[in-house]
Amino acid sequence: MWICPICQQPLSPVPHGLACAARHQFDRAREGYVNLLPVQQKKSKNPGDNPAMIEARRRFLHAGHYQPLAEAIRRLLPLVASDQLLDIGCGEGYYSQYIAQQMTGLRLLGIDISKAAIKAAAKQSPTHHWAVASAYQLPLADCSVDAMLRVYAPSLDSELLRVLKPDGYLLTVTPAPEHLLQFKQRVYQDVRLHSDEITAIAGFEHRQRQRLSWLWQPIAATDLLALLEMIPLAYKFDEPARQALAEELPAIQLDFYLDLYQKPAS
Repeated sequence: MWICPICQQPLSPVPHGLACAARHQFDRAREGYVNLLPVQQKKSKNPGDNPAMIEARRRFLHAGHYQPLAEAIRRLLPLVASDQLLDIGCGEGYYSQYIAQQMTGLRLLGIDISKAAIKAAAKQSPTHHWAVASAYQLPLADCSVDAMLRVYAPSLDSELLRVLKPDGYLLTVTPAPEHLLQFKQRVYQDVRLHSDEITAIAGFEHRQRQRLSWLWQPIAATDLLALLEMIPLAYKFDEPARQALAEELPAIQLDFYLDLYQKPAS
């Protein structure tokens, strides 16, 4: 299933991990995931989301606040039970695990550059396949997955095209114009909305767009602050600003684009 991130040869099981014919070996962590991110592919010592962001996202997502998005993803992504789904930038695996719970027999693979995120995903769902890896150099063979999910994560178009089977689907989730508008209004004098343009992905045909929006009303300050901690904008909120949010509990606009792409058969 996995290929070596150094020489691109197939990886096979060995005691305590995986190895290729060139004797590059990768240990399996006790949680069950493998680390396929060589030092030369790292831009920092601990790339990706930090443990605090991951824990905030885990609390928020598993409380069900984004379940409408998870359900929309499940309904829009064409899958059959025998398919192999790759979740790119999976974080702690919330969306792909939601799909797998609804579809017995789906083979789920998740990658993320954050070791802390993959560790959390493997703990939550040890029967699936998780790896610390780069979305810019996917450790998977050519034409090896039936479908791919990419929620916010950056990636390389050519790698998506290489790994996906002909006729396979890619579903992306990106922020629509008014996503988290109330947070932005508190820190920017002139708020810039997210673009509504459909991003072209080289080698893919765009099939469908769905916009999913709702006004989320937090009941508890912990939920509102967890949502804030999930996003890069959090660093702009000092302690007084966070306290004001916690006391006011404003409704927050959630706004997403779900775009479905397909790789042509030939």
